[in-house]
Amino acid sequence: MLFIFAVMALVNFIIWNGSPEIFSIGSFSLRWYGLLFALGFLISQQILYYIFSKEGKPVKDVDTLTIYMIVATLLGARLGHVVFYQPELFIEDPLSILLPFEFYPEFRFTGLQGLASHGATIGILTALWLYARKRKPGQSFLQIVDRIVILVAITGALIRLGNFFNSEIIGKPSNLPWSVAFVHNPTRAIEFDKFVEDVSYLPGDSTLQQSPFQPVKILLTFKNDSTITEERIRTFIESKLNSVFSFNTNVTSHIYQTGDLPYRLGKEGDHYEAVLYTNIIPRHPAQLYESISCLLLFILLYFLWARDKEKLAPGRLFSIFLMVCFGLRFLYEYLKENQVAFEDKLPLNMGQILSIPLFIAGLILFIWTFRKKTEAN
Repeated sequence: MLFIFAVMALVNFIIWNGSPEIFSIGSFSLRWYGLLFALGFLISQQILYYIFSKEGKPVKDVDTLTIYMIVATLLGARLGHVVFYQPELFIEDPLSILLPFEFYPEFRFTGLQGLASHGATIGILTALWLYARKRKPGQSFLQIVDRIVILVAITGALIRLGNFFNSEIIGKPSNLPWSVAFVHNPTRAIEFDKFVEDVSYLPGDSTLQQSPFQPVKILLTFKNDSTITEERIRTFIESKLNSVFSFNTNVTSHIYQTGDLPYRLGKEGDHYEAVLYTNIIPRHPAQLYESISCLLLFILLYFLWARDKEKLAPGRLFSIFLMVCFGLRFLYEYLKENQVAFEDKLPLNMGQILSIPLFIAGLILFIWTFRKKTEAN
């Protein structure tokens, strides 16, 4: 135990430079987010097969439910994001709401950019209500939702892990030893100039720390090319990178730079190498907080179902899901940066505002399930 604490004391933060893409072919790319999203539905379907078989329900209905869930999640999450965060898209670019493509400046597959979990919740509940209307006895709306929230929890854990791979939904600056410095955006900005061959990061001199910023050394390796001269590299660093590190909002969210960018340039063999001295901004890994919470919620819900199965009061698991998921979501929002600018003017951000009624609904339903069970007894 002492060894673990000693190691943690030496680690000030974690540098995350993972790529969102697994591989790309032309304009198409397979991304970790999409893979984990799809994996969530695949795992959920197998769990639902097991649940239905244990409860003696028609297993063939699982395929129908899966289709309902996929369509409802995608449409609800996408429309929810647009309604709650980007309503201007209905007028400015309505095609981008549902099309996973970008036509300007060139055709490119983008996937559905911007999904809201609150919208997905509304979409799923609507779809399950429609599904329940057509089902046999023993598959009431609340009974179905009780089983589905088990699957939603494990899928949510995978989706939030995908957000981590995307370096999105970032947390606020933090000095905790498990804080994460997301450097994918700075790396992309540096590699935009094609003569940079490799970018890597190392912690800098800890005596220069300006809390919550952490000193970092960015190591650049340039390609072995006769056109890449020392003068060209110095211009690139002193002009281009100095400007990007100071004014590019996608970069300044992760790099803290004031004044000229200090650097050291040298030659290793036939190619140039440079070391940039700047500051990085470690942040709460809010995506991982939510991912781990969803995983623990899945374990809890599955345990309660496995213990009681059809003896469960209808709505009990659903109420627990609403209270835990959106209660924690409300709290986690205090550790996350606002997603859109208009939230900066609100006392609570949009995620918190939307979580309050869902948490209250869960609390009311939770109390109702106990009263209902008492009346039944």
